[in-house]
Amino acid sequence: MSPTAISIPQFAQTQQALLLREHEAEKLSSSLATSATITVSPSTRRTLQATGYALTGIILDQCRTGMGGRVVGDFCADPATANTADTSDSDGGPQLGAHGIRVGDVVKVMEIVSGSGRKAGGKEKEKERGKGVVGVEGVVTKASEKMVSVAFGQSGGGGISKGDEETVDTLWGKKLWLVKIANDVTYKRMNQTMEKMEKMSESEHTHFMRVLFGHTTPSSPDYDAVGPIDFIDPTLNDSQKEAIRFALASREIALIHGPPGTGKTHTLIELILQMIRRNMRILVCGPSNVSVDNIVERLAPHQIPIVRVGHPARLLHSVLDHSLEVLTQASDAAEIVRDVRKEIDEKQASIRKTRNGRERREIYSDLKELRKEYRDREARCVDNLVTGSKVVLATLHGAGGHQLRNQKFDVVIIDEASQALEAQCWVPLLTASRAVLAGDHLQLPPTIMSRNLKVESSAASNGEAPILSGISLETTMFDRLLSLHGPSIKRMLTTQYRMHEKIMRFPSDELYESKLIAADGVKERLLTGLPYEVAETDDTREPLVFYDTQGGDFPERAEDEDIAKKESLLGESKSNEMEAAVVIRHVDNLVEAGVRPEDIAVITPYNAQLGLLSQSLKGKYPGIELGSVDGFQGREKEAVVVSLVRSNPQHEVGFLAEKRRLNVAMTRPKRHLCVCGDSETIRKGSEFLKHWMDFLEEHADLRYPDASEFT
Repeated sequence: MSPTAISIPQFAQTQQALLLREHEAEKLSSSLATSATITVSPSTRRTLQATGYALTGIILDQCRTGMGGRVVGDFCADPATANTADTSDSDGGPQLGAHGIRVGDVVKVMEIVSGSGRKAGGKEKEKERGKGVVGVEGVVTKASEKMVSVAFGQSGGGGISKGDEETVDTLWGKKLWLVKIANDVTYKRMNQTMEKMEKMSESEHTHFMRVLFGHTTPSSPDYDAVGPIDFIDPTLNDSQKEAIRFALASREIALIHGPPGTGKTHTLIELILQMIRRNMRILVCGPSNVSVDNIVERLAPHQIPIVRVGHPARLLHSVLDHSLEVLTQASDAAEIVRDVRKEIDEKQASIRKTRNGRERREIYSDLKELRKEYRDREARCVDNLVTGSKVVLATLHGAGGHQLRNQKFDVVIIDEASQALEAQCWVPLLTASRAVLAGDHLQLPPTIMSRNLKVESSAASNGEAPILSGISLETTMFDRLLSLHGPSIKRMLTTQYRMHEKIMRFPSDELYESKLIAADGVKERLLTGLPYEVAETDDTREPLVFYDTQGGDFPERAEDEDIAKKESLLGESKSNEMEAAVVIRHVDNLVEAGVRPEDIAVITPYNAQLGLLSQSLKGKYPGIELGSVDGFQGREKEAVVVSLVRSNPQHEVGFLAEKRRLNVAMTRPKRHLCVCGDSETIRKGSEFLKHWMDFLEEHADLRYPDASEFT
């Protein structure tokens, strides 16, 4: 065993301990309910609705059968309590009022328990403690002003239990409310995968696993087996072609490093098409639904058999035609499945017409058998569809669902691998023999909420296995493999199609070994070249602007402790009112010159500063995009204004010292980047920040704002 090799069982044990701590941290910091029984006062329910976490004053309007035998319930406003004068539409029907419930949310629907007084509420409180409030969990499939639809049963699939069926039935005629709850399906899938890995004997460790943990070295790429490649896309550049050639020739693992704007997804589409030509079967995964749907959208025009696995409520509308639900309904077996579904719905409706307990039990017994038949028929239909597809796409944790059980693939492709937890990647990889990982490890890794918790002491006190040195949730598989096997397993894309050359230059020199090249079509483009009229001004003719607020006249402000306690989102956040004023004036100047607000983004690392900027800009320019640096990863805009916020005598920069965060900030714009910050404070934060300030002072249009103009 190589000295750098990692013990597979110890790795799995470590991941389980780290994942447990992360799950605890998520639950502690989440505003979402996690308990099985939720009992709150009417005022709390109203507050939860006002803050987007709940919907109250509803009734069950109708039920039907959805995919997997799930019961789908439609909920509308309770006409008895709705204020129709304020909440009715032109048809006269009551509306739900403002709410923050969205498609894909995991929710629990419960009865509103009446009787808040001591005397009247005594029995109800006793009922709550003993049996729990009547309620059932599901996933929101539709959400509008008049109706919210919820598919009941496990959010990860697997139908609905008899207990859940009967609970849904008890909701008829009740005054109800629903509340968002934390979704722990992803955590469970990762934990189950790590448990399986831990229990594997050494003889069960595949060659692929041994390579990925350093027990053996990767095989040399077999270029002879690949042969000459007839590329489908004529626009591919040399670095993209080489990445595809290398991924096809690699026998166990290939990393495709795609810096910002280099056409990583574009490259993956060609790779998938080339693999199909070689009669390979491919599983494509990503850490989020959006990352997977993006690939589905790009593959769809190529008319190849693809299946998107996942809860239809969470898929983009544009990819639904490729989802299992839609494909199942359109398949040859759909008619038989529909017949059983119709019979289930008729039985479901008959329950409400009988009060006789024995008859109801008989109907439930019939329903149970019908649902079993439905699931069996649908499962065969699903299995045929998935088996017949050359490309199957799912989120990383979705790849652990029952639909893909026993399915074999020649290769697993993971997009955005540098934003995924390693345990998440192992969900599809545990049975794999070959993989391609695409991402950029020099941008932000997945957000880890437990990074400040002392996991070691917790594990030791619980008698668990010690945390393996050097393993953390923040270290992604992409990072670890690069560190383990070096650059021989990686190919980097080097032509970028997003940024003006001057915007690209610093990240290229400092992070990407000066290898990035700006494509001819983008290297000199400015705001004045937008496909609509923009006046030439001091701002629109410059690709790179730096407002240096040095001198202490633009000081940062820590959020008031009382406010911070009330607003956990702000935490210990910082703001800078004077710097915000500089940002706002610059945005005003761009808009006055003709740049459309929807082509401008204002980003900042601090939520408190984001709140400050939103107050002034959102009302004035509804189309403008405001966001955190972290939340803007993967995005782009014609013009981006970055507010760095930090300015203090101690020259403290906090998490601005994380160069991957700054890399995200400076690589979002296409034609114009404006940076606002105090160079005196920022340059003291790290060697990287010093180099950035030196670069901006030398290459940007340097401006020194006068504080007296903003007071």
